[in-house]
Amino acid sequence: MSAEFGGRTGLWGKISEWLRTSGPTEAAEGGDREALLLAAAGAGLPLAPAAHPAPGYGCSCDRVGCPTPARHPVSFAWQTQSTTDRAQIERWARHQPQANFITATGMTHDVLDVPLEAGRQALERLLGSGIEVGPVAESDEGRLLFFTLTRGTPEDEDEWWPCELDCHPETMDEHPGLRWHCRGSYVLVPPARLPGDDGRCVHWLRGPEHELPDPLTLLETLTDACARHVGQDSDHASTAWPSRP
Repeated sequence: MSAEFGGRTGLWGKISEWLRTSGPTEAAEGGDREALLLAAAGAGLPLAPAAHPAPGYGCSCDRVGCPTPARHPVSFAWQTQSTTDRAQIERWARHQPQANFITATGMTHDVLDVPLEAGRQALERLLGSGIEVGPVAESDEGRLLFFTLTRGTPEDEDEWWPCELDCHPETMDEHPGLRWHCRGSYVLVPPARLPGDDGRCVHWLRGPEHELPDPLTLLETLTDACARHVGQDSDHASTAWPSRP
């Protein structure tokens, strides 16, 4: 099995090629932003407008030193504003043609957010094992986003953890492994543009027409891949910075 995940060779290359030629990915390449947003909403993902890139590495919110440029909602009321209503999303998309959109997690769906290489390895294993994988988005910032059903609200609130235990959108760099976006969090929904002059974006690998799976069917494979990923990074760090005697 080839380890060349970034190229077109090996099993991942074949999977990547298949993913690129299926579902809404083609619409993304055609620039059909509104159709993709409506498809996401039609799949039950509640959406709300988000900031978009400004010239340079700026953000349309004009906040000095914005910690998450082009990656955050435009309204503090995003949790109540988020909707799947087709007419509202059409109005937003047409009146705010540059806006990115976020999807609020913990309502109908969660997102398991993992480093790109770990996610690629996990996706290969999951598909190879015949496990049902739902929508998957790729962020050019080096993350894969696995969309799943939400855990819901357990009858025993002691069994619930807040999203901050796994991920807080403004401190993502502190969480290099798995981030479980659940109640109180959000992610950018494709198609979304990222800051910079290199055309980075968030795009679908597997579109929202795929049924949302139970997160627990993916969790073991994803956590194992993330553990390997973090371990490899630690090994590289220890090689680069040997301890003093």
